[in-house]
Amino acid sequence: MKKAKTVVMGVKDRYSEWKSMVGVLYDWLANHNLVWPSLSCRWGPLLEQATYKNRHRLYLSEQTDGSVPNTLVVANVEVVKPRVAAAEHISQFNEESRSPFVKKYKTIIHPGEVNRIRELRQNSKIVATHTDSPEVFIWDLETQPNRQALLGAPTSRPDLVLTGHDDNAEYALAMCPTEPFVLSGGKDKYVVLWSIQDHIASLAAESGSNVKHSKSSQKATESPSVGPRGIFHGHTNTVEDVQFCPSSALEFCSVGDDSCLIFWDARVGSVPAAKVNKAHDGDIHCVDWNPHDINFILTGSADNTVKMFDRRKLNSEGVGSPVYKFEGHEAAILCVQWCPDKSSVFGSSAEDGFLNIWDHEKTSGPYRASAPSGLFFRHAGHRDKVVDFHWNAFDPWTIVSVSDDCECTSGGGTLQVWRMIDLIYRPEKEVLAELDTYRTQILGSTP
Repeated sequence: MKKAKTVVMGVKDRYSEWKSMVGVLYDWLANHNLVWPSLSCRWGPLLEQATYKNRHRLYLSEQTDGSVPNTLVVANVEVVKPRVAAAEHISQFNEESRSPFVKKYKTIIHPGEVNRIRELRQNSKIVATHTDSPEVFIWDLETQPNRQALLGAPTSRPDLVLTGHDDNAEYALAMCPTEPFVLSGGKDKYVVLWSIQDHIASLAAESGSNVKHSKSSQKATESPSVGPRGIFHGHTNTVEDVQFCPSSALEFCSVGDDSCLIFWDARVGSVPAAKVNKAHDGDIHCVDWNPHDINFILTGSADNTVKMFDRRKLNSEGVGSPVYKFEGHEAAILCVQWCPDKSSVFGSSAEDGFLNIWDHEKTSGPYRASAPSGLFFRHAGHRDKVVDFHWNAFDPWTIVSVSDDCECTSGGGTLQVWRMIDLIYRPEKEVLAELDTYRTQILGSTP
């Protein structure tokens, strides 16, 4: 008990120190208390651009204790534009209250917990969700009716159910950036690929004719279903995450509890195209493929490290050494994602409550010896494990992140929308020139 109390006090001290620095470190931050923990958060479409802020859709889950149904939530979020918010304003928030910049728009009663949400890149109002079952659910979030999450209420009816797994598929889920393809992995050790092309076309036709879902027809079993386009065998334990190649709908990769990173090519069959055995010293929880340079792949593991692999440097025996190993977390990595705004930057979140921002171009050179190599920003605004985060494709350098706070507070979670101050990520010469311009104001008048 003494050890646990010490850890809690350490988190409180760390959080207090972070909160005192918000006005200096951030250009924007909205803190939103969640009644229930959220295991997944994703940006939807940009809704409106105004003079001082943009309005976006945001998707997140609510994982309840059974007293009310589990839900998939559609929210509207206002993101203030760079250099608009005053430091005093973003510093003045209460971690136990809800932000006025985050407003719930629609609630969908989900058949089971929402473990993972992924949006279709070609039409981000359409998402796929994972729960504790073998099925994957497809939802059109604009046409789905808004529901009240009351105990005993029937679940919402998915627009489509994807079948093909033999066991629960809980976390590994991806949607292709180039085609309406869906990828999943599960406890059956399979990687499963679907095409939802025909369904997307029928949804578009329904939207054009203003066809809406019947509120009386809510059972998931009544939804149309689609079988797999391919089932891929190669893992020897649960598949934890999957990711498409950014430039190909038929090339993808997967990671799992067997510590393997596997590359697949659907054009050449259902066996691995390449395999990295023992890619980490523990279960691999997450993987992401660089959209700027398709040779680089990130993996995050229960061994507390993030590794970057170059797929050109894998030999035929399935042996590959990482380009670099990033060490800066004190607990298992839960999520990794490349930054859409700079090819060498990525983020990683972990059970230690940190969301770290890295730049692999800064793994060598005159950087602080006290900081882990490549780490240039550490977001410490969460008080417990950061289970998911997502970069915003429309508002550069803006991130949404969620934490499950059940172990450090009375329950619930925290959602934060934030953007570090641009002096941190802009080119050094540009920043120094700007600071020099304001030298007098910064230092005060000199005799």
